[in-house]
Amino acid sequence: MNYELNKREFLGVYRDFMRIEGQRIDTKYMQRLKEDIRRFTTEHDVTLDALAKSMRTAMIAHREISLGHHSIEAILLYTLIYKTGTPLSYVEERYGESTTMLVEGLMKVYDLYNRGVAVESENFRKLLISLAQDVRVIMIMIVERLDTMRHLHEYEIDEQQEIAREVSYLYAPLAHRMGLYGIKTELEDLSLKYTSREVYKEIATKLNETKRSRDAYIQKFIEPVKARLEAEGLKFSIKGRTKSIHSIWNKIRKQQVPFEKVYDLFAIRIIIDCPIEREKAACWQAFSVVTDMYTANTKRLRDWISVPKSNGYESLHVTVMGPEGKWVEVQIRTERMDEVAEKGVAAHWKYKGGKSDSAQMDEWLKNLRDLLEQGGGEDDNMEVMNEFKMQLYDDDVFVFTPKGDLHQLHRGSTVLDFAFGIHTRIGSQCMGAIVNGKHVSFKYELQNGDQVEVITSPTQTPRADWLNWTKTSKARSRIKQALKEAAHKEAENGREMLLRRLKNWKLEFDDSLVNRAARKLGYKTLMDFYVAINQEKVNLLQLRDWFVDGFEEQEQQQTPRTADGFEQETELQRITAKDDALVIDRNLKNVDYTLARCCNPIYGDEIFGFVSVSGGIKIHKKDCPNAPQLISRFGYRIVNARWAGGSTGTEYTTTIRIIGRDDIGIVTNITSVISKEQGINMRSISVDSNAGLFEGTITLVVHQASQLEALFKKLRTIKGVKQIFRV
Repeated sequence: MNYELNKREFLGVYRDFMRIEGQRIDTKYMQRLKEDIRRFTTEHDVTLDALAKSMRTAMIAHREISLGHHSIEAILLYTLIYKTGTPLSYVEERYGESTTMLVEGLMKVYDLYNRGVAVESENFRKLLISLAQDVRVIMIMIVERLDTMRHLHEYEIDEQQEIAREVSYLYAPLAHRMGLYGIKTELEDLSLKYTSREVYKEIATKLNETKRSRDAYIQKFIEPVKARLEAEGLKFSIKGRTKSIHSIWNKIRKQQVPFEKVYDLFAIRIIIDCPIEREKAACWQAFSVVTDMYTANTKRLRDWISVPKSNGYESLHVTVMGPEGKWVEVQIRTERMDEVAEKGVAAHWKYKGGKSDSAQMDEWLKNLRDLLEQGGGEDDNMEVMNEFKMQLYDDDVFVFTPKGDLHQLHRGSTVLDFAFGIHTRIGSQCMGAIVNGKHVSFKYELQNGDQVEVITSPTQTPRADWLNWTKTSKARSRIKQALKEAAHKEAENGREMLLRRLKNWKLEFDDSLVNRAARKLGYKTLMDFYVAINQEKVNLLQLRDWFVDGFEEQEQQQTPRTADGFEQETELQRITAKDDALVIDRNLKNVDYTLARCCNPIYGDEIFGFVSVSGGIKIHKKDCPNAPQLISRFGYRIVNARWAGGSTGTEYTTTIRIIGRDDIGIVTNITSVISKEQGINMRSISVDSNAGLFEGTITLVVHQASQLEALFKKLRTIKGVKQIFRV
């Protein structure tokens, strides 16, 4: 950070914390907290910045997701205890077991971060184990990152980029997974603000410019709906909500349209005040009112009241044709549903008699623990990591048992995944299933709403090709375990067969001779060799001859290698190919790179590098249409990049688009301006005219971005030109 909190600013945060959060904590513990804060800040190196950050995080945890006093205490105590090396026994003695457990979880998580463990590394499994101890640890991590993002302007530019990318690909999806939609939206917006500044600034400016007309339209839509709902006797509140900047950017990117053509920039939310037993009836009553007044798009109906999302989200969503022929999304929910939607699974606690747990979250953690308990080897660790990423980013599918029990699986799961999810025995004996009354094979990919009855046979056993038809780690690990057990059994039988033959031939069993025989026949392990014997793939008479007569020695002369002059290369140094005007990551030059075709960066653009599967680096503009997706899904493969040296002699191809009035001579004027620009060559031009507007696409060859900026200024002075942008 490049900003330090002064004492006056700290006192402001401290007073705000004590005024609200102080009331949440028992007087006895509050007094102890004050004593510890005073002692640790005077006797130890605990800075006001660190303490203020903890207080801000604790306030977010309580006010925005309703975490209780144990979490508030743990957030403050973690900073004090971790930075001073005070033992956890001190916390347990003064604050109790629950607070201590949370402090311990936070210490494990942040200790990994402080040691520089990458989220995408092998140690990610250890990080998950720390997270899974208590769901509140995960929530505290999310709100701590939210506070960091709100104060990211106080950090160095390189830190801003790194933190924003990590938040985009890990913490925002995690908040979404837990139903913390308000926090998820803010994290996404703030990440976009720092990873694609120009995109964020442009959309924010245009939203501000259209605010007055948007507010007027919302009021025009709401008034008649409000009158009808009141006539129906419903107690409710109704408001319009503008879509987040990140959501609008996703629309622009996916639909390939400019901001002006994104019509559903806002949604109307109807929040009903009614008893819990009348919730469904009241929501459908409001739905009936809205769809009576405005024509509904049935393809855009989302019913998360009958079957809530896995994170507890409940709401009715419908898109209707409003005044002036504009599509408007309407969300209908109750006050309880709205609180759950904003505060996520934490809000469930309020409606479960104040208990500090949630059935759905317990199930989520149980699934996570199951995954963590399966693995052991390197492959298993990677599979667990991939499974967790899949849980964060992919959609789910919901299927029913014949008795109507609801099961949640990952999209793409098969009947085999479902069978192993119920029980290992059922999965191992699965022959197929009856899905919606029809017989299907175990390879069938499950769809939302399927009713599944598994067909089993006691003679069925798992086969190696089953791994091609399973998606979940639980099913795959159970199949691998069964195959391994079967192989061990075959190996034992093969060894016994060899022992019997040797005994009949009056030969002694010799481990070294058996090992040499296995190697000579090309088997990597003794187990493979014994399995082959059991399957009668090995000529035992040939073995007898080897055991009696011995093996032919094959001496291989190998040239000794020395360590003189050997220097370990980094991954980036290994892919070095050429010398140019780019510096990538830690001032590495001469790295093999290519310019991404999706955004065609040129010298002078703000850029970043993306490590491709082949090992090379692809250079993208920071406002590339694919940048947010690359950062959110593969943030760990992003590297810093910047231009260095000069652009002399280097040419870059770029395409620009010009939109304007279809006036006589306007195209001639445009090409005339371009032809007069020194250092810019026009390679091709295509013009399309429609309804009084023209759209020209021009391919240019330039040396650097500053030339384009100068050209754009001149082109904007041409009468009739409305928009100019690169594509």
